[in-house]
Amino acid sequence: MSAADPVLRALAEPNRRAILELVRDEPRPVGEIAAHFSITPQAVSQHLRVLRDAGLVDEQRDGTRHLFVVRPEGFEPVREFLEAFWGSGLARLKRAAETAHQRDQATKAKHAPTKKHTPTKRRRRG
Repeated sequence: MSAADPVLRALAEPNRRAILELVRDEPRPVGEIAAHFSITPQAVSQHLRVLRDAGLVDEQRDGTRHLFVVRPEGFEPVREFLEAFWGSGLARLKRAAETAHQRDQATKAKHAPTKKHTPTKRRRRG
């Protein structure tokens, strides 16, 4: 199992991604987060638990309130996972784009109207 697996599983659920957007910039309490969703506060708490277990959010206490905020470093396993594909993927994308461009240029040249040389009439001097 890859270190990215729990993070990817957590990110696969749309409500969890929406929760991450809400807590991206500042810590928020569960009740405030839940107010943005049409699911129960208990369901929101379960989503937050999955996000916390995956390392994507931190839980902070402020008196009796539980505040949640994004842990940017929690995304590191996914970044590393994607980077393994990025270098070779970009090279393949570049080759495909260049090939398509060359093919387009050849097609344009093949179908471009050719200018026929038409002699110009000389004016007679009178």
